[in-house]
Amino acid sequence: MLVRDVMSAFPAVIRTGADVRRAAELLSVSEVGHLMVLDADDRFVGQLAEDDLIRALVPDLDGVLAAGATMADAFRVFTERGREVADRPIDPLVRREAVTVGPDDPLAKVAVALLDQGLRRIPVVVDGALLGTVSRADVCRAVLYHA
Repeated sequence: MLVRDVMSAFPAVIRTGADVRRAAELLSVSEVGHLMVLDADDRFVGQLAEDDLIRALVPDLDGVLAAGATMADAFRVFTERGREVADRPIDPLVRREAVTVGPDDPLAKVAVALLDQGLRRIPVVVDGALLGTVSRADVCRAVLYHA
């Protein structure tokens, strides 16, 4: 079985230069953990993970608590930080060295890469063009329906 047989052809995407607020909206609405990032020419440039976005917003909780502040103070700092970065571009947060696969790659090879590298979703790219993504759930469905 090949990647093309199971990949999701309509991944959640965002463009370089978009702001953090838009990324948070897309992550929330699409219910995926990664946005595929495209440049102005529709070329794949990397991924933006919800982890990266949250890391940009979360204060150093241990530091806040060690200074004698409460969880409520930490939440206040978190929301203030959110307001500070909401209009900033996502570009510094984008993972540009993303692992990619092609549509003709064997699904078993992709399943190993997902596990070995701790990934949840891999972009399917040919000559810089994003064709879709393949996720752990896609691999599970393939096993379920083709076993």
